[in-house]
Amino acid sequence: MQPLPGRALAYIDWSQQEFGVAAALSKDGNMMAAYESGDPYLAFAKQAGAVPENATKKSHPQEREQYKLCVLATQYGMGAEALAQSLKQPVIRARQLLAAHRRIYKQFWEWSDNEYNHAISTNSIQTVFGWRQIVKPDLNPRSIRNFPMQANSAEMLRIACILMAGRGVYMCAPVHDAILIEANEDAIDQEVQIAKECMTQASHYVLNGFELGSETEVIQYPDRFLNDADLEFWNQVIGINEKVQNITPTYN
Repeated sequence: MQPLPGRALAYIDWSQQEFGVAAALSKDGNMMAAYESGDPYLAFAKQAGAVPENATKKSHPQEREQYKLCVLATQYGMGAEALAQSLKQPVIRARQLLAAHRRIYKQFWEWSDNEYNHAISTNSIQTVFGWRQIVKPDLNPRSIRNFPMQANSAEMLRIACILMAGRGVYMCAPVHDAILIEANEDAIDQEVQIAKECMTQASHYVLNGFELGSETEVIQYPDRFLNDADLEFWNQVIGINEKVQNITPTYN
């Protein structure tokens, strides 16, 4: 996507949204402290005693990556074998990380177990504002455990969009845990600030006062809104298009 001359796009996404939602809903003090540190993955490694308190993302990248993968694995119900494959480590290492997560974030796991058991016993599970899903017999248990994070994140996005619309922010699209907005170049910073306030307010409503932070990427003409992971594919497509445009048609 490319803004027109004089216009700009801003991609604003919640920082580690699902981790923050899990921390707030479970009221797990260690988890909330990890989120508020600004880097929950490194904070988890520190809480586990795997790195010193003065460790940084730059000084301990490998340890941080392992604990990050563990956090993401628990959010999606991944077992030790699957986590070991992601880590490219023995299964015993994956089990150590998962055990550390259960030990340090004990309150989160008690809450998660209670949510799961309640869903199974009542055949339903719902968000904080009553958006309910019927639990069918063939529903994947991992989906049940992940529902509170995913669905309440969706509630948060819905409320943020309502708040932004009320304040006149021009929204291009919601994008899972983010919102893409557009404005004149000279007004984009102000619109970003309004949008971020709305996103913080939405998290406040959904998470009973706990507020999530957000990050912003601004795109101005002639740049395009393009993820780094897609850049190689984009350049390949553009290259093919240029070759096609330069072909001189022949007629029989």
